[in-house]
Amino acid sequence: MTDTADVSGLRIDPASPLPPYEQLRIGVVDAVGAGRLVAGARLPAVRRLAEDLGVAPGTVARAYKELEAAGFVQTLGRNGTVISPQGDPARQQAQRAAAAFAGEMRSLRIGDDDARALVDAALRGGATDLGRPRA
Repeated sequence: MTDTADVSGLRIDPASPLPPYEQLRIGVVDAVGAGRLVAGARLPAVRRLAEDLGVAPGTVARAYKELEAAGFVQTLGRNGTVISPQGDPARQQAQRAAAAFAGEMRSLRIGDDDARALVDAALRGGATDLGRPRA
């Protein structure tokens, strides 16, 4: 069994307009995105984390439930709650989109540099003309 993940960076701000469960949910999502919580890391038990954060167990349970619904964690019954092997669902979707884009560029015989130029232009909100020589 995996050791419990270090979640010492998770904080609840009582002065925040966000409800505590939402602050906890965002904290876990941010930690996954930053790589501080990795796939397979076991989160603390609901009661333990609630005690550590000074919130009700129902607050932690709600955050865990919402994280599970979003695909960030898996609940394994008595084995606890772990970070999903898929990790960040948004990052996964972005990786799939990038792979599809790369495949499309290959099928159109557009080179890597031109494909990157298209992505850069799209991210800037502009267009690029691949037929024109670059300066």
